[in-house]
Amino acid sequence: MASLLRFLLSTTTTSAPRSSADNNEASDEKVPAKLVQESDVSSVNTREIVTIEDPGLNPGELSFDEDTAGGMGRHLGVFTCTLLIVGRIIGTGIFSTPSSILNSVGSVGASFMLWVLGFVLSFCGLFIWLELGTMFPRSGGEKVYLEAIYKKPKHLATVIFAANAILLGFSASGCIVFASNILVSAGIEATRWNERGIALGAIFFVTLLHGLTPKLGIFIMNVLSMSKVILLLFVVITGWVVLGGGTRVQDPRTTLRDAFAGSSHSSYDYAAATYKVLYAYAGWSNVNYVLNNVKDPVRTLKIAGPLGLGICAVMYLLANVAYFAAATKQEIDSSGVTVASLFFGNVFGVQAQKALTVFVALSALGYVILTCNFRTNFTLPRLALKRNVVTVTFAAARINQELAKEGVPLPFGNKLWASNWPTGKSPLCGLIIHLIPSVIVIIAPPPSVAYPFILDVEGYPSQIINFFVVVGLFWLRWTKPYVTRPFKVWWPLAVFFLAASIFLLVAPFLRPPGGIGDTPPLPYYLYCLVGIAVMAFGILYWVAWRVVPGWFGYEYYVSGKETLSDGTVVTLFSAKRID
Repeated sequence: MASLLRFLLSTTTTSAPRSSADNNEASDEKVPAKLVQESDVSSVNTREIVTIEDPGLNPGELSFDEDTAGGMGRHLGVFTCTLLIVGRIIGTGIFSTPSSILNSVGSVGASFMLWVLGFVLSFCGLFIWLELGTMFPRSGGEKVYLEAIYKKPKHLATVIFAANAILLGFSASGCIVFASNILVSAGIEATRWNERGIALGAIFFVTLLHGLTPKLGIFIMNVLSMSKVILLLFVVITGWVVLGGGTRVQDPRTTLRDAFAGSSHSSYDYAAATYKVLYAYAGWSNVNYVLNNVKDPVRTLKIAGPLGLGICAVMYLLANVAYFAAATKQEIDSSGVTVASLFFGNVFGVQAQKALTVFVALSALGYVILTCNFRTNFTLPRLALKRNVVTVTFAAARINQELAKEGVPLPFGNKLWASNWPTGKSPLCGLIIHLIPSVIVIIAPPPSVAYPFILDVEGYPSQIINFFVVVGLFWLRWTKPYVTRPFKVWWPLAVFFLAASIFLLVAPFLRPPGGIGDTPPLPYYLYCLVGIAVMAFGILYWVAWRVVPGWFGYEYYVSGKETLSDGTVVTLFSAKRID
């Protein structure tokens, strides 16, 4: 078995160009019997065993070795990957949204139960992405899984995902909040253009940081992630002290005595609150986007994923206990500020509140969450949309690079955007793809309505993609039961997550009280329709690329693959006249 496996692995390292006819022939071959036993996984954990067993499951046009070639190689370990998840999940959401969730459901007990529900659902999603990520340990996340599952029409899934990733994959919101906090901390009035100027400086800084000094960028990511963990850990420990009566809080158990008093009986309120909680946990799939850079990706993903999400979930639950111990329900409801600010004020005084503002200003490049005024009803569209600028930009650039390597037609050719120019280690051009829409969103729209509306639009297509990924998991289980799965999610957990995905697609269309969303005068459901339109644009783009040339007697085919100077392999397409 071992000698046969070594032979099979050696045959996958060739990078000679293949025509589309060759690819079709490979796909049509009879699927072989299972060649790799579960015990073999650990010895080949930097390989993609699934595509060795069944070449028809190869995502896209590049082989595993071709797809993972180039750049800095595998340099991210368990520690950094865990912080990639922790830094992406922990945003200012845990410092802000507990008050809005309490406002929605009406009681501390109901609020806490929703945080537990978010923890359970997030782990269900994590386990699904672990199964797919260990089957296909490549960068790109959902792009890879959709390509492996939805083979026909060819390249349609890739282009639809590309439309969402490129058009809506910006980090403008994080830069804007960074600018706002910097101005507040400095005591300077925030105007339209000084805020935009600082926001532009932030996004350009992050782009150049990751593009020109990738190792420094990773170091800063880790520092920012650790700073958030330290702050949240401080809140948790302080909460224990408050409950022990060691602070000036007179009665820390007032809110906890009758925890479910005043609970809402409206299904809409619980739907709104559940949406906020789930987005506060978002980010557990962050490592899946950069697996080409991960050491021992199968093992690392199986450790870093549960560890990162587990750290966040435990601290989230304990932080909520701390908040509710330090303030009454009425104080939280009527504060009009973040619950963390109220916590620091009640426990330490006004100076501590100012110190918190300074911390947020210094670390806003690491995280952001957009929330509404907590004095009003928090409607479904205005979600806890976190944008960890440094971490999200790092991952988004790798996704853009993978799309270019796959041959998706882009201006100036896909070789430019797929390259690791100029350092040969980091995809600066992929970062520029991420930069352009961010700059447009920072400069173009007026902030009062356009910013929250655009942020709302970002989330809905992602839910559609998640839905098709989960459906695809069940399809693979049904049609390809013989392939090796280094990790296998228990199917009831996958069903539970699928039900949640359907809920997240339907819930935004529920009519809010009064029929008014958070971006009046725009209809509350408009952002969902715009998100769907973005994906429809991807379909039209695919039609223009793959179908329209046929009307004029031409078709596109894979003419070969080219290895760039930095080692990156890209797919090349050419047009030919149909005989």
